[in-house]
Amino acid sequence: MTKPRLALTLLLVGLSACGQKSASAPKYTTTKVDKGPVIGRVTTTGTVSALVTVQVGAQVSGRLQSLNADFNSKVTKGQVLAKLDPSLFEAQASMAQANEKAALAGLARSQAQEKDAQRKLARAKQLSDQKLVPLADLEAAQSEVEVAQANIQASEGAVAQARAARQQAQVNLAYTTITSPIDGTVISRAVDVGQTVAASLSAPTLFTIAENLSKMQVDTNVSEADVGKLSDGMEASFSVDAFPNRTFKGRIRQIRYAPQVVQNVVTYDAVIDVANDELLLRPGMTANVAFIYARSDDALRVPNAALRFRPDAELMRKVTKPETGKRLLWVLDGETPTPVTVKVGLSDGTVTVVEGDVSDGAQVITDKQSADGPKPSGLGGSPGMGGGGMRRAF
Repeated sequence: MTKPRLALTLLLVGLSACGQKSASAPKYTTTKVDKGPVIGRVTTTGTVSALVTVQVGAQVSGRLQSLNADFNSKVTKGQVLAKLDPSLFEAQASMAQANEKAALAGLARSQAQEKDAQRKLARAKQLSDQKLVPLADLEAAQSEVEVAQANIQASEGAVAQARAARQQAQVNLAYTTITSPIDGTVISRAVDVGQTVAASLSAPTLFTIAENLSKMQVDTNVSEADVGKLSDGMEASFSVDAFPNRTFKGRIRQIRYAPQVVQNVVTYDAVIDVANDELLLRPGMTANVAFIYARSDDALRVPNAALRFRPDAELMRKVTKPETGKRLLWVLDGETPTPVTVKVGLSDGTVTVVEGDVSDGAQVITDKQSADGPKPSGLGGSPGMGGGGMRRAF
């Protein structure tokens, strides 16, 4: 082989070896460790409602004769909201009153009969003492007194029954006038004039009244995994679809113990008190709520993808498993991944506060790349999100 051809062959072999070495060297996606704020939030949804909501119904059946309140009407306690046709109940009240009078007359008759029987018994005793009448006549007079006294008791019972029926008829007549039990605003009206209201099985709802719309509450559904992070008095913020660019503030009044289970998901109701002086919030609105349970303003933070990254099995076999409460970070030192043990703290779902042998500006590995592009890490992590700094591939 001539010298020029030999030199060319050696050159090609060298380039081929260099190419194989370069192709076999792994490449990593990294993110710079930095310092900045980390805010711990619990997010959920809830429903806006009035603090006190009263459903006003009808306790008797009848045809609706008049309406004195409508949607959004301001009402006061005792104000007449509606009236049912009272004709039938007026007739029942008159009949009950007449029955009571008849029962009273029966009682008076029984009392008169008892007095007459007492007089007859007194005369029978006098005659019996003088031996002028047989003993049987005295016993008969005594029996008449006892019967008269029993008739009085029966008449008194009839009077009581008639009086109770009269009072019930008067109460039913009063129920035809439907009044507001509280001061508030009518937020719902379910009937119209002329409609027949049937209250045979349960009291139908005619109006729904909110006591004070300037003070509202939000009932939220907090998952069992997050409820331990909340406490009474904690601040909360939320937005509603009607005002997407506005943030409303409130405080947790109560975290209720009763669980709510929907499709095997356990949640708890955290009730938020909210001022509504501008009356922008309306009952039934859906609120997107955020609770801030912790905050760190100048913390060393890494993207969560870096905590999820796992290198090849060969490297993992050389690493000691970290203690409980600590995690492994892989820092790129030149072209070699180096494990660092850190203690993790607050996380906002994107970045996490860490403490350990890692410094601000260090390049932590978030993913491994192949010749065809990024390759997912061992736990399915994606490239790091947030955390500051520019990504670069090595």
